Amino acid sequence: MNKVILIGRLTKDVELRYTQTNNTAVASFSLAVNRKFVKTGEERQADFFNIIAWNKLAENISKYLFKGNQVAISGRLETRSWDDQNGQKHYVTEVIAEEVDFIESKNKQNNEAILNSPTPINKNDDDTSDFICNGDDLPF
Repeated sequence: MNKVILIGRLTKDVELRYTQTNNTAVASFSLAVNRKFVKTGEERQADFFNIIAWNKLAENISKYLFKGNQVAISGRLETRSWDDQNGQKHYVTEVIAEEVDFIESKNKQNNEAILNSPTPINKNDDDTSDFICNGDDLPF
């Protein structure tokens, strides 16, 4: 099983581009995920993950997510490799996003705009994709 779930903040705005071969949308961004405190008084450390999203999910997150937004990412790890001009092999491991859930913005005013947006940020266009929780519906 290859399943990754991360909660963190975008370190920069989402970069959206399209493939040359079939014009498929692909979005990329970096996610900072805080580690637990090691010792009292020490500065919190973070891990940084490269996130990739494809197709409609890529287009949606590029519209609604920005640097500083806190999100939950569900997806899988993929490692790809390539040879550079000198014949040296390079490897990169990335999280391929399958679902992205908005949690909050550093700017609290942006939270309402995103939560009330007409287009949900998820991969599948199923019956549950129209549900957007504004926090008032939560039982706790």
